[in-house]
Amino acid sequence: MKPVVELKNLTKTIGRKKIVDNLNLALYPGQITGFLGPNGAGKTTTIRMMVGLMEPSGGDVIIDGISLADDFEGGLSKVGVIVENPEMYKYMSGYKNLVHFARMHENVSKARIDEVVQQVGMQNRIHEKVSTYSLGMRQRLGLAQALLHRPKFLILDEPTNGLDPAGIREFRTYLRSIAEKEDVSIFVSSHMLSEIELMCDRIAVIQNGQLIDIRDMAEARESHYYIEALPTEAAEEMLKAEGFAVEAYNGGFIINAERARIPGLIQEMTDQKLQLFAVQPHRKTLEDQFLEMTGGGQIAEAHTK
Repeated sequence: MKPVVELKNLTKTIGRKKIVDNLNLALYPGQITGFLGPNGAGKTTTIRMMVGLMEPSGGDVIIDGISLADDFEGGLSKVGVIVENPEMYKYMSGYKNLVHFARMHENVSKARIDEVVQQVGMQNRIHEKVSTYSLGMRQRLGLAQALLHRPKFLILDEPTNGLDPAGIREFRTYLRSIAEKEDVSIFVSSHMLSEIELMCDRIAVIQNGQLIDIRDMAEARESHYYIEALPTEAAEEMLKAEGFAVEAYNGGFIINAERARIPGLIQEMTDQKLQLFAVQPHRKTLEDQFLEMTGGGQIAEAHTK
């Protein structure tokens, strides 16, 4: 699959310090990628370079085959951006706001405005003033505005911050639908790990300006197993002999294993006459995984540089 966005050796140096250090990342159509990092990791600096708010010290951002270094306006024309609490003209209706923003792009028809209104489920409220909207409604209007020009790539910075659980779930549903139906690549920066876990197909983790991990969320959910057997010492020794990294947990062990290996592992434990009490999938939360990847670093708060 051809990537929509490529970060190639993206670097930002301020003074003598490298804030972002030779970052390489590919983002694909129809996928939602979460972007995580501890405080001061370089997350916001990376996003600013991706949308042209900060000039890289080195490397390039390529969007739909267009280098921002070579054709800045052409590359950014493929991008839609939603930041925390998008600003709208509150004295105007939602629809008039969209008409206003549509004028900033070429060839955005009335039919397209009506289409994005339907995509974000605002048909019943679109002609009311924005001042009457809840935060969730304003977020949906911001999403509609970002979609007007049919972008290939959406960047969202803390898009669900301040929303209640119902609003978060609703917004997540719209994003998933847009990614799948419009084949848009979506890049989400957020400190809400539980929401990233539900929303995203992949996560990319940055630390000290460097990309330290890219992880498929489906694989991450399915590859861990909890095993409880006696004698405990013999069970641990056997698992290590089979090549597993063993983590003590709740009287048993957590291992990372392909599903196909589990039947053979059970048979081997039975042959060695171990008393087997439990073999079951174990779902590590994204918080657990994040702390493992970063060595306990705190997740970046909104707008961390």
